[in-house]
Amino acid sequence: MSAETRRALFRVREGNDSARVTEIELFFDLIFVFAITQLSHGLVDHLTARGAFETLVLFLAVWWLWIYTSWATNWLDPERGAVRGLLIAMMLGGLVLASAIPKAFEASGWVFAAAYVTMQIARTLWIAWLARGHNPARVRNFLRIAFYFALSVPLWIAGSFADAEWRLLFWAGALAVEYSGPSLFFHTPLLGRSGVDDWDISGSHMAERCALFIIIALGETILVTGATFAKLTPDAPTIAAFAVSFAGSAIMWWIYFDTGAKRGGEAIEHEAQAGRLARNAYTYLHMPIVAGIVVTAVADEMMLAHPVGHHAEPSFILVACGGPMLFLLGNQAFKWMTAARPMPPLSHSIGVALLIGIGITGWQGHWAPLPIGIAATGALAATALWEWFSLNGGWRRWTPWLDRRTAIALEDSER
Repeated sequence: MSAETRRALFRVREGNDSARVTEIELFFDLIFVFAITQLSHGLVDHLTARGAFETLVLFLAVWWLWIYTSWATNWLDPERGAVRGLLIAMMLGGLVLASAIPKAFEASGWVFAAAYVTMQIARTLWIAWLARGHNPARVRNFLRIAFYFALSVPLWIAGSFADAEWRLLFWAGALAVEYSGPSLFFHTPLLGRSGVDDWDISGSHMAERCALFIIIALGETILVTGATFAKLTPDAPTIAAFAVSFAGSAIMWWIYFDTGAKRGGEAIEHEAQAGRLARNAYTYLHMPIVAGIVVTAVADEMMLAHPVGHHAEPSFILVACGGPMLFLLGNQAFKWMTAARPMPPLSHSIGVALLIGIGITGWQGHWAPLPIGIAATGALAATALWEWFSLNGGWRRWTPWLDRRTAIALEDSER
């Protein structure tokens, strides 16, 4: 393949459609619906400290695989046959990886590790080869990225053949090496480090890709809610739990998409150093958002199965309040960074405080799962309403008893 032919596989940054998300990218994302479902089901079955740590490690690997492929398709043109072939091959590898998740810390560990390492390194080196002869800076950038993946390979391999305890430590170490790469600008012996100019991405494409992943995660919660409800007798507590679970998913959608996603997209599209903002706001800060949705899906499934009739276990309280907390904290940091505001959104801090209070009260008061679920969803609703009220001038318009300076400060805390 000539250098000119390889050059043609990259996107040309011209025209309104040059950075659009293509159908093959959406097709690729379907694999991750399955992967996220596997993660949430695995956490339900192993809701212990050890099970939570194992799920976290697997989640970080799945996210890292997806986000790096999203960066790749930001540069590559998915309308080209060779790029489509890459994505379809990655889909096959992703299906193998997702299928291995339930027993990743048992007999299928080597399958998970082999699929993950092969996809990360093969995709990275292929892009470096495509850039050879016409974009030396991009070649060096992807060789640096490949170096960090290569550093982690011995840990992935050692972990796949170790027992479960050591496997967890080896794989956590491998991910620590890989996650350090972007923050260190992929500093590599002989090759130096990447600069922000090497991350010449389309901000609008990255924002849309991550927003679509949020849709995938929320869609997984809907699937879990529907599938679990379909197996149950529709009595009053079960119907109430079903309604609460759906309301929680809808409110999460509102909190992220009503202002956060739009503002983030506008901010990165007009950012001079879009690569730096993409690394911080999308590569890193979207992880707690997605993780919060996954953990909340676990709480929904548990609440639907046993809404009343017994005191909630501490593990349920942790996921019922911890999932929304992760989601709010991730959104808060994301909105804070993309809006360049002096302080994080106050509404999200209030929501987190409410969730902490609900967790403590529910544990001390021996609440059943359904009341805790209702209260946690109420905390999310309060956050969404506070933010919407503030951004639409509600404090000045509808609270005449408030001092005008206080009202303006409350509104500014969300902008």
